[in-house]
Amino acid sequence: MTSPSLPPAAKAADTTRDNPWPLRRLTENIKKYVDRMSPLWVEGQVVEFKRRPGAKMHFLTLRDLQTDTSMTVTAWAGVMDQAGDGLQEGARVVTRVKPVFWVRTGRLNLQAAEIHLQGVGSLLAQIEALRQRLAAEGLFNESRKKPLPFLPRVIGLVCGRAAKAEDDVVVNASDRWPGARFEIREVAVQGDRCVAEVSAALAELDAAPGVDVIVIARGGGAVEDLLPFSDEALVRAVAAARTPVVSAIGHEGDCPLLDLVADYRASTPTDAARRIVPDRAREREGVAQALARMRGAVANRIAAERSSLALVASRPVLTGPGAIVDGYRAALERLTSSMNQAVERRVNTEKQQLTRMRATLRALSPQATLDRGYALLKTPSGALITSSSDVKKGDLIEGILASGRMVAQVVGATPPAPRPGSAPPGGSDPAGAPQ
Repeated sequence: MTSPSLPPAAKAADTTRDNPWPLRRLTENIKKYVDRMSPLWVEGQVVEFKRRPGAKMHFLTLRDLQTDTSMTVTAWAGVMDQAGDGLQEGARVVTRVKPVFWVRTGRLNLQAAEIHLQGVGSLLAQIEALRQRLAAEGLFNESRKKPLPFLPRVIGLVCGRAAKAEDDVVVNASDRWPGARFEIREVAVQGDRCVAEVSAALAELDAAPGVDVIVIARGGGAVEDLLPFSDEALVRAVAAARTPVVSAIGHEGDCPLLDLVADYRASTPTDAARRIVPDRAREREGVAQALARMRGAVANRIAAERSSLALVASRPVLTGPGAIVDGYRAALERLTSSMNQAVERRVNTEKQQLTRMRATLRALSPQATLDRGYALLKTPSGALITSSSDVKKGDLIEGILASGRMVAQVVGATPPAPRPGSAPPGGSDPAGAPQ
């Protein structure tokens, strides 16, 4: 706390532990100093910026080109619009700004009155426009990218002359797979000849027999150095290649258009080496594990089959083959016995039925009637005599007895007695008889 006996310090140099400035006085003095500064031109790279449709005020972060120094820049929407579509993250700009200090927050910002794309920033804007156009054509679609071979016969490598990128790819790939073979084309990887030489090397390797994958490697660099790898002619050449292409141009933060059109984008040449060939040690380990799994599967299958075989062998039909025959024999004997009994019962039933029918037949036969003392009478012609009217006196008749036959002569006959309800002899109507 400031001592009440001491007057406030007039200058910053006059402040002491016992007589400090209030924080607001410091911020007010800073603001006065900043406000006296004249507008000035500064150069930097846009590292953070997103357009907000409809917003009147926009914010971006401008970083120094050499050091990791950055400040927030504010600008009205009209200023941003005049800068054009190329004003995006990564663009290099020069801007006319006025420093502004905010007392309450203690923040120093830059208020931009003009923003112009500068040098590479303008080229980056053109590259962005090209990127959008090629993307609209579908050149960057994942569906058109070709898969990399598991183990290429020959690896095509396009790199700089005596470049570290070549060693990174060759050494690391050979460490992973010692039998890896390379077709190397050393070219200019920056400058005016870069596009032509890289395109020619790409075409040559694409047509070479046995080359299964092509790596274009550089290993990073300044933004200006990577500009050839965003050239439209080179991008279209990579898109038209029949052989899968791996891009290993920049580092993690770089993204030339070649990275977008390549079939695989490696973050570094070393990463490309790890991607284009398998790791021999890991593959051996995988093969060993696969063999172990197969041996285990075969052993398990054999054990299961042995168990099944033992189960089958323990069944009665195999342990005692006669048992099943004995079972069928017993069943057959039971069926035979049942059949014999059924036949015997049927024969007995039929015998009894025949006896009954024979008794009935005997009771109803003419012989039985004759046995009771009756006789059958026939005319000499064989006609059966059933009425006295069938013969007359003097006719010969044959008599059939219960035992034997006889011949007799009719000496007389009486008319048959009328049956109850029948007409009297002569056919007269009883109603017409004399009273």
